[in-house]
Amino acid sequence: SKATPKGLLRVNATLGFGRSHVAPLISRFVRKHPQVEVQLQLSVNPPPLADDQFDVCFRFGHPPDSRAIARFIAPNRRLLVASPAYLKRHGTPATPADLSRHNCIGIRQGDEAYGQWRFTPARPGRGATRAETVKIRGNLTTNDGGIAVNWALDGHGILLRAQWDVERYLASGRLVQVLAGYGSPDADIHAVYGPQHRSSVRVRALVLVR
Repeated sequence: SKATPKGLLRVNATLGFGRSHVAPLISRFVRKHPQVEVQLQLSVNPPPLADDQFDVCFRFGHPPDSRAIARFIAPNRRLLVASPAYLKRHGTPATPADLSRHNCIGIRQGDEAYGQWRFTPARPGRGATRAETVKIRGNLTTNDGGIAVNWALDGHGILLRAQWDVERYLASGRLVQVLAGYGSPDADIHAVYGPQHRSSVRVRALVLVR
């Protein structure tokens, strides 16, 4: 606890979350620990932990490698959103099944099954309680979440996106939450590192900075 963090720290994160959250976090971190040299690499798909390219990876959901250490950073709900203009033209879905009749904006990222959205009722008393999988369709697909959000803002369709990426647009009214009574699987944010970095002062200092 008395050691001073110093040396090289290799960090990986996804493009959107890396730009908006991890980069500012590292700015605060190096101001507090100027003897640490940070290399931040952003990528669409997270690299495998086994090749030890990075000391810390910021990831959504639990890592598939059970040997990895995952420190919880923040909750991450995913919300269905659309612009008021799109909903005015095409109507507002009342159930997940209604999404099959809407233009849905697709995102191809990581290992998640593309073209399928899963939902469960978020409130009791809404009928079925089992998870429901909906096969979506639409004419726009990307591997960049920021682009997908911009398409939703432009009124092109309904988007399933992390709350951290759309909450400012929900607050301003440029996007509206759809199917608020249903939830999709959470993808909580974790700082993930291999067991070989367990005792690293640099790693511990980074995952604790706020």
